[in-house]
Amino acid sequence: MKSVFDKTTRDELISRISSLNEHNKAQWGKMNVAQMVKHCRKFEELTLGKVKYKQSFLGKIFGKMALKDVLKDEQMKKNLPTVPSFRITENDIDLAAEKEKWISLIKEYEYYPDDGFIHPFFGKMTKQQVGPWSYRHADHHLRQFNA
Repeated sequence: MKSVFDKTTRDELISRISSLNEHNKAQWGKMNVAQMVKHCRKFEELTLGKVKYKQSFLGKIFGKMALKDVLKDEQMKKNLPTVPSFRITENDIDLAAEKEKWISLIKEYEYYPDDGFIHPFFGKMTKQQVGPWSYRHADHHLRQFNA
């Protein structure tokens, strides 16, 4: 299972992110490429502990069960619901700047601490869960835009 804690995997993600441009069109979902990149950048900020969100009520009830289900699949399913804090609706987004920010955050996984973080739906996650989950999230959206 690929993990963002592996340098080769991070390099692969960075290469795929770098290949994105305004001509990439979504294969599913409602976001355009710039919105997707911003969405992913915000996700990395959460995972790296730069921002915190409280776990939702439904997440407290179903989060652990859903996390087990998500982690057993090789790829994320298309059109899964998005945590409201990560929905991007604005259209005036600087794609190049967002790509730079996302790449910078991907590089920070080299120094990720061992303690878990609290996902707004899944709840507390261990480092062993974060690595594959973060890779799958990025891979899911990069595949969404053929990158």
